[in-house]
Amino acid sequence: MQKTLEHLDLFIEEQMAAAGTPGMVVALTDGRSLLHVAPHGLADVAAGRPVEPGTLFEIGSISKSFTAIALLQLREAGLVDLHSPVRRYLPWFHVPPAPGLEGQAGMDLITLHHLLTHTAGIVRGTDFSTEGRYEVWSLRDTVAATPPGTFFHYCNVGYKALGVILEEVLGRPYDEIIAERIFRPLGMDASEAVITHDTRRRLAVGYESLYDDRPFHRSLPLAPAPWLETGTADGSIASTAADMAAYVRLLLNRGRGLLSEEGFGLLAGRLVPLPEDEGERGEFYGYGLQVGDEDGHTIVSHSGGMVGYYAAIAADLEGDLGAVALCNGPGEPMAVARRALRLVRWAREGRGLPPAPAGPERVEDAGAYAGVYRPARRETGGENSNEDETEIAVSAGGAGLELRLAGQRAALERRGADCFYAPHPALSRYLLRFARLEGQVVEAWCGPELFVRPGCAGEAAPEPPAAWRAYTGHYRCHNPWLGNFRVVLRRDRLILALPWGEEQPLVPLAEALFRVGDDERLPERLCFDTVLGGRARRANLAGCDYYRTFTP
Repeated sequence: MQKTLEHLDLFIEEQMAAAGTPGMVVALTDGRSLLHVAPHGLADVAAGRPVEPGTLFEIGSISKSFTAIALLQLREAGLVDLHSPVRRYLPWFHVPPAPGLEGQAGMDLITLHHLLTHTAGIVRGTDFSTEGRYEVWSLRDTVAATPPGTFFHYCNVGYKALGVILEEVLGRPYDEIIAERIFRPLGMDASEAVITHDTRRRLAVGYESLYDDRPFHRSLPLAPAPWLETGTADGSIASTAADMAAYVRLLLNRGRGLLSEEGFGLLAGRLVPLPEDEGERGEFYGYGLQVGDEDGHTIVSHSGGMVGYYAAIAADLEGDLGAVALCNGPGEPMAVARRALRLVRWAREGRGLPPAPAGPERVEDAGAYAGVYRPARRETGGENSNEDETEIAVSAGGAGLELRLAGQRAALERRGADCFYAPHPALSRYLLRFARLEGQVVEAWCGPELFVRPGCAGEAAPEPPAAWRAYTGHYRCHNPWLGNFRVVLRRDRLILALPWGEEQPLVPLAEALFRVGDDERLPERLCFDTVLGGRARRANLAGCDYYRTFTP
C-alpha cells in the first residue's frame, strides 16, 4: 500500500502543477475508519502557511446532498411529501411558464422531487444572495422552459428553495438543522454549515485568477478570491478532509444511522440520466449525488465549486473505499479522487498500478489546422489590410500545435473539439475556435475576430439585424459567480462569451430578448435595455442586472 500512496502523492503534485493549484488535501477511507490523509501545498500563499490535515475548505455543491439527506429524514418522519408542489410549503414561490407552456410548466407543477433532481425546468441561478430567500423569490423574473420532470438542467436556486423549505417546516435556521441532523451524528465537529467571518479565520485562503475576464491558464497569476458570507442550502458548507471522510463513510454504509434503505436508494439512486456535458458517460443523478459504474463497481460522487475553492468526493460502494479531495484554487479534485479509488482498488486486487491518465489531450489531426489565417478585413481590403503582424500561422509538430502571431510563439492547448487556448497576449480574452466546412478547417474565431485561410471560403451568412450591434460589448455586475461576460457578433449570430471560455449562441425570442443556447429547453434569458448612443447600457441575465463596462 505504501507504494500506492507514493504514486498517489506524485499524481496529486502533478495535477497541482498542471492546474496551478495552491493547496490540496486528499483523504482515503473505508466504511470503518480513516485510512490516509495527504496535505499538499499552501493554505495561505502570502503567509507561507501550509495545508494541514485539519485545514478547513469550502465544499460547494457537495452541500446539496446534505440538504437532500435532511429532506429525506423529514419524509421518513412524515413531515414532507417530496412529490407535493413547492407552493404547498412556500406559497409565495412563483415561476411563470415560458410562452406556449401555460398549464405544462411553472410554479404549480414543480415539486420537491423536481428540485432535488434538477428537473424543474428553471434557471441555474438568478441574482446571487447570501441568504436564499431573495434568490428564490427572484425566480418570478425568470421562466420555466420545460414541463417538470422532462429535462435535466443543473439548478442551484432549486436547492436554495429546498433549504428554505427545511427552515419553514422545522422553524429553525438551515445551519442548525444540518449540524443537528448530520454533523453531530457523524462526528463532523470541525464543519460549518454557513460561511461567516468567524469561519474565515479557520479557512484556507481561496484563490482565483487575477484576471477574471478571460480563460484561466496556469501561467496566469492568482489572487485571493473575494470573500463571501453565505448560508444557502446549495453550497454553504465548509469542512475538513477528516470530516468529509466521515461523510463518505456514511455513503459507504448506505446511509445507515441517518437514513432508511429506501431513503438511501433515493439519495444515491439512478433517478435521472445525466447529459454528457454534466458528468461522466452513463452517469445518473439521484438526490444531490451522481452515480455511475467503473470496473463493475458503483461509484457515488459529486463535485463542488465556490469562489476560490473546488472539492470532490467519490465512494466505491462495492469496493468499500472512498476519497475526498479539497483545494483552494484552480484544480481538478475529482480527477484526483477518482484516481485515488483506482490506485487502491487495483492494489487490493494485485493488479499493480492502473495506466496513467492521458496528459494534455492529443490533437489527432494536428495537420488539419496547420496553415496561415489572415484577418477577414484583410481578405476584403478593409481597415488595416496591410498589417502583416495580425496574421496567424499555425504549425503542427508531433501531436501538438504551435501558433505564431506578431513575432511571438505559443503552444496551443486543446480545450474541446476544434477549440484551443492560446497563451498569447493578443488572444487572451477568448478561446481560439476553428471552424470547418465539409470537414476542412477553413477559418478561426477569437471572440468577434475572424481569421480565414487564403483560398478557403467559410459559410456564407446574411447580415445580422442592425439593432444587434448595439448589444455587443463587455458587461459586469456584482455577482461573484458570473461577474462579467461579453457579447460578440459572429456573422449573423450573437454569441454570449463567458469568462472561462464557454460560448453560447443567443437565439432571438423578441425585440432585445434572447434565449441562451440553441436548445429550446434551456430556461436562461438575456434581455438588453437602455440603449444610449447606439449601445445597450444594461443587460439582464436570468434575473441579474449587468452593466456595460468601458473595457473591451
